[in-house]
Amino acid sequence: MKRALISVWDKTGIVDFAKELVDLGWEIISTGGTKKTLKEAGLEVIDISNITGFPEAFDGRVKTLHPNIHGGLLYIRENEEHVKTLEKLDMKPIDLVVNNLYPFKQTVLKEGVTHEEVIENIDIGGPSMIRAAAKNYKYVTVIVDPKDYEKVIDELRENGETSLETRGSLARKVFQYTSNYDSLIANYFNEKDNIDFPDTITLTFEEKVGLRYGENPHQKAAFYREVGDNRGTLPGATQLHGKELSFNNINDTNGALEILKEFEEPTVVAVKHANPCGIGSGENLSEAYKKAYESDKVSIFGGIIAANREVDEEVAEMINSIFIEVVVAPSYTEKALEILKSKKNIRLLELKDIMKNDYKSYDVKKVLGGILVQERDTVLLKEDLEVVTKRKPTEEELEELMFAWKAVKNVKSNSVVLVKDKGTIGIGMGQTNRIWAVEQAIEHSGEKVKGSVLASDGFFPFGDSVEALAKAGVTAVIQPGGSIRDEESIKAADENNMAMVFTHMRHFKH
Repeated sequence: MKRALISVWDKTGIVDFAKELVDLGWEIISTGGTKKTLKEAGLEVIDISNITGFPEAFDGRVKTLHPNIHGGLLYIRENEEHVKTLEKLDMKPIDLVVNNLYPFKQTVLKEGVTHEEVIENIDIGGPSMIRAAAKNYKYVTVIVDPKDYEKVIDELRENGETSLETRGSLARKVFQYTSNYDSLIANYFNEKDNIDFPDTITLTFEEKVGLRYGENPHQKAAFYREVGDNRGTLPGATQLHGKELSFNNINDTNGALEILKEFEEPTVVAVKHANPCGIGSGENLSEAYKKAYESDKVSIFGGIIAANREVDEEVAEMINSIFIEVVVAPSYTEKALEILKSKKNIRLLELKDIMKNDYKSYDVKKVLGGILVQERDTVLLKEDLEVVTKRKPTEEELEELMFAWKAVKNVKSNSVVLVKDKGTIGIGMGQTNRIWAVEQAIEHSGEKVKGSVLASDGFFPFGDSVEALAKAGVTAVIQPGGSIRDEESIKAADENNMAMVFTHMRHFKH
């Protein structure tokens, strides 16, 4: 007679699965709450204590940790010495294990959870048992996911046993499952002890959705969400309308969200190819959208729109006047949704906590053979601004400079941003030298450049950039400073009655 050991935290579908096993002539061994559930359903269940010869002890901490369990799982059925030892020790085979672990993830994510509660939700016997079963998958079937019950029952009904291929696949899921589980525990202790960069690092993510392809059609791709509080991030968004998100949609929308989180007043961010093509703030969202749109009427076509206020009918009409790939906002009025949904392919995302930004997570970049890990760049300024020119910026200029500094912080380096009336008018990005970025921004802004201000994510290595800005009519500049030729830039600003402030920190974003 075949025997199954069933001990699960998540009892979804377990009664029906166990009934199927009994109908097929299997014996059921069980523990604790699972045993009670199965018995209440009218099933005959062997108490695990009858197998181990010991009662469950220490509030359930010790119940499956016993040679009679692990011997029955791990012995090699084709090894004569193993079989003799099994008989000599009066052990019996265990052919199937169904187990899922204490809910550690759900526990650590609970608000106000205590350390003691977290500790009690670290499963010990379960991981040992399913790893043993998975190691011996040549002979033993192990299930950790209720979605696999039907497949296993179908094979048992048809063939009397599961296929080696199925057992191998289920074993793979076990090791992914326990690896994820142990990573969550390790990361919990790292966070508890304020260890930012441990000797070894294991990051754990869960698949959210498979994607049609990656950055290009010949690349396979999937989207994984980080385990933790996902409010205010794309994995926490609800899609209300449109086609499924693509790899590039997700990457670009995330870029728009990162920029949006810098601004508290009504703001709209337009992104194209991972860089902003327009950022605008105003008294209301309609005003903000117009500024973002006016920044670059060409590039916004086919782009991403992120807004930090509810999208109303007026804004929806403006968005619908051109082709937009994705809109993400905290909410939409009923009329706005009706308008936007008139276009079949536009993706509409609702992200209620869109301004949440207090994530304690890594910024990770994959390189061949390793990863680069750093803190997220969440600091705007570390110290007060230093006015380095003879002329101080006016209050209005200072407000514009801070808007520009928030914007340039999130543009891919080497970057500069020209701003006027809390709207970007020219963005120079991704250039290999600063003067090219400046020239690009000036050219793009056209006549609007006169009376604007500029932010630069890095220092000016020469005075040529400042001279070009002065000639174009820019009145004030914010930059990190720190070049050995700072005096050259300051002198150029003074000669043209420009105001210049140093932040003494940079914001590269490669």
